[in-house]
Amino acid sequence: MVDLHPLTVAQNARTSGGGNISLVPTQAISVGPYETWKAEKVSIWQAGNHDNPFGQRLTCLMIAKNIPDAAVPMSLLADHPNVQFNYYRKGIGSCGVEMH
Repeated sequence: MVDLHPLTVAQNARTSGGGNISLVPTQAISVGPYETWKAEKVSIWQAGNHDNPFGQRLTCLMIAKNIPDAAVPMSLLADHPNVQFNYYRKGIGSCGVEMH
């Protein structure tokens, strides 16, 4: 178990917690960036639960077009030589323009 950096908690709240930091765990058991980067192949599974439809498409596009940007952390995998995206079709949602 590791303590998450406060910026990681904030990022997780933005993408997965509806913006509510108090709902995001501050500890995790997971594979970190170092271990991920050493992998021969990175397989990303998008179930549609942890990101909005636009975000799911944005990260895939940025990785496919080799556009890493720290503002979109998953896009840093654009520099990895072998990344595969997988989507749960019912969870991908739709993107549309809305006037507010």
